[in-house]
Amino acid sequence: MSAFADFYVDFLWSLLKNIGSFFASIGKMLYKFFVTDVGGYFKDFGIVSKEFGAFGWICFILVAIVSSVFVVFLFYRFILLLRRYIFHRSREVKKDKLMQEIAKLQLQTEELAKENSKILSKKLSPTVSALMDEAAASDMEIGTMEPRFPRLLEMDRDYIANPMQIYMGDEDMLGLSEIVRKFVDYSASQLGLYYEEDTVRLFFAALATSKVIILEGVPGSGKTTLPYALGKFFKNEPSIIPVESSWRDRNDLVGYFDEFSKHFTETSFLCGLYAATLRQDPYFIILDDMNFARVEYYFSDVLAMTDIADIGEWKLDLVPSYSPSDPANIVFGKLLVSQNVWFVGTVTSEENSFLIPDEVYDRAVTIDLNGKAEPFEAPYTESYNCTYFYLESLFNRAYLENAISEENCERIRLLDVYMREKCNIAFGNRIMRQIGLFVPTYVACGGSEIAGIDFIICSKVLRKFTTINLEYVYKELDGLVSYIQELFGKGNMYYCVEYLTALQKM
Repeated sequence: MSAFADFYVDFLWSLLKNIGSFFASIGKMLYKFFVTDVGGYFKDFGIVSKEFGAFGWICFILVAIVSSVFVVFLFYRFILLLRRYIFHRSREVKKDKLMQEIAKLQLQTEELAKENSKILSKKLSPTVSALMDEAAASDMEIGTMEPRFPRLLEMDRDYIANPMQIYMGDEDMLGLSEIVRKFVDYSASQLGLYYEEDTVRLFFAALATSKVIILEGVPGSGKTTLPYALGKFFKNEPSIIPVESSWRDRNDLVGYFDEFSKHFTETSFLCGLYAATLRQDPYFIILDDMNFARVEYYFSDVLAMTDIADIGEWKLDLVPSYSPSDPANIVFGKLLVSQNVWFVGTVTSEENSFLIPDEVYDRAVTIDLNGKAEPFEAPYTESYNCTYFYLESLFNRAYLENAISEENCERIRLLDVYMREKCNIAFGNRIMRQIGLFVPTYVACGGSEIAGIDFIICSKVLRKFTTINLEYVYKELDGLVSYIQELFGKGNMYYCVEYLTALQKM
């Protein structure tokens, strides 16, 4: 036992002495390098410099300057690499946090859906008849025995029988560029509809920018089939609402309450809005030939609603009072419009159609579909499981990771100043916000930053030329084309240059 104790004490003592010697040698080496050797360098230099001539001193100064610059450059590069590493780590941390948030949102979505099912079950099943009796008793004084929203109540019952739950697996966690490619292959292989990737990129970037999208083009250019195919891709049927020339106000679109019969006229548009509240996936309501009636008349309430920053105030007033027989998602006579819905309007220039006013174009993103993709072979592709929350998280991630570069922000600012001075057209806060949303998403979908800026400036700013008298600005168009090419580079702003050239020909 004593022999082992002596050995262990000697071992620890030797180990500590070796560790001490190691650090002592490092200290001696640093002292020698930074103190002794440096002093020796100056001493040697003092001896040798006595023999320098004028040429020798000039060479010394030049060498000293070059050496100093080289050392500063190395230090600068080291700082840059360190900053890049720290920035990269911070981005990775943000990505990890974002994915954790997505996972939490998925869980919250499932919990909310279950809670909603429970609420609807309590309200409608198995005591539907009891509730109807209660509604009949409360409505006896106003002379009706039937609920005010029978179609919407039927949708509630269908939801209870078949809850629309979406479960996303690991294979569904795709990026925006992958989703774009998957949709192009899906529509070609299953629907026989062919789209260029850039057209789909523009549409997804529009989804991230505004709740209102306008598709313009000649008949047969795919204005209606594009959002329809995207709805099928997300495993739901979009609501297609043919706009009638007789529409004069919001009652024609949303419906109205008949005080005599105590029934609400439930339109297809209202049913589409209500269906979106029962779903978790992206949902599209297509206003087909939306300019067959005056958009600013029948669609004004919806447009005004999308301008409100607080999404909790996106409500449509339907009835003035509460009734226990009302559907679950109509609260005190109001329907809260779900954030998973987009309104897609198609516009065709015909003799019996109306012009879309500038205030509608300002709030929407407009895409021209006059081109047509050639048929191509695509691998068989299944539809896609995707919740609105996941799609929205991809948009938010795009804003964080693909913010417009400072150089292009300055170019946009200079173009704004030029157009205000020369053409009396300003970008405005709404357009600047839309540019900041559209371009990063377009880049995340696989496009370039310059191409995204080109499209959004053409569709949001240059389109304003159609609302003014071209005679007053015609002489400025040549200068504007030259300035855009000088600012962004010749050949980069295809949409803008092509649009301005067409205006000159007009």
